[in-house]
Amino acid sequence: MNKLKVGLISFAHGHANSYFESLRRMPEAEIIGIADEKHSRVEAVTERYGVPYFPDYRDLLATDADAVVICSENVHHARLTIEAARAKKHVLCEKPLGITAPEMEAMIAACRENGVQLMTAFPCRYLPAVADAKAAIDRGDIGEVVAIKGTNRGSNPGGWFTDRTLSGGGAVLDHTVHVMDLMNWMLGSAATEVYAYAGSRFGAGDIDDAGLVHVKFASGVFAVIDTSWSRPRAFPTWGDVTMEIVGTKGVITVDAFAQKNEAYSDVDGKASWSYWGDDMDELMIRDFVLALLSGRPVPVTGEDGLKSAAVALAAYESAKRGQPVSL
Repeated sequence: MNKLKVGLISFAHGHANSYFESLRRMPEAEIIGIADEKHSRVEAVTERYGVPYFPDYRDLLATDADAVVICSENVHHARLTIEAARAKKHVLCEKPLGITAPEMEAMIAACRENGVQLMTAFPCRYLPAVADAKAAIDRGDIGEVVAIKGTNRGSNPGGWFTDRTLSGGGAVLDHTVHVMDLMNWMLGSAATEVYAYAGSRFGAGDIDDAGLVHVKFASGVFAVIDTSWSRPRAFPTWGDVTMEIVGTKGVITVDAFAQKNEAYSDVDGKASWSYWGDDMDELMIRDFVLALLSGRPVPVTGEDGLKSAAVALAAYESAKRGQPVSL
């Protein structure tokens, strides 16, 4: 069997653990190494599974890897992606794709110029409820879409996420991009205007942990996203992804993580959710690997990542000015 040789660069973002497990279970993929300047972040994984460890990511890029998965702090996405492209490696990059529009454009250009593909990690497209909603919209089940209300409300992740020098932004950047990508995907229309609020309301300090992002699309659709770290530590899980899609002939309500069991524990002292639905990370990783092996375009592009992150960046500008910002 022809296998895709994959390396992972940085486990700074927690999604790296899930992506590693998904790759490990795929017969079509071979993990050839993990690079991270902090050995402690990956030591347990490399020792348990005998995966080669690279203190310097450039040594991993010098191997015969076909592709790399980048889960570094946000500010390093552009540099790592551009260097990987120059080493002729395909790239799956964690969201947000970058922290400025020029650097994301440079990432896309570098991959194009070096004949490799760039995919943005947007696993929410693979959630069953989301995929079903997209299919219903495409069939015209609710007529023409008029408005969308979305949420991506999570817990404060702490660590480097609250350090602007590493993250590039707080909750608005972290949580706008997922639901914005779903809206872009479902509507097939460009965002033209953004009006937003961003602030600190839940104890994150000097970085935004709350936001409301209003978006106008070229098609005439209006949308709003609650993009916040508003969930307390006692909440059963990290957060949510919901959408209410209003059409001229009906409404679709999406609760992306509704496939769950609720458990109540005196030991834990709180409720917990045990998700039994399809693994969105595994489905996304599989699509990435199989697309590259078959020579097909990756399903979620760098351009997709740029379009979603551009809205988040415009939201910060709007919040600063106190008025709408055109895209």
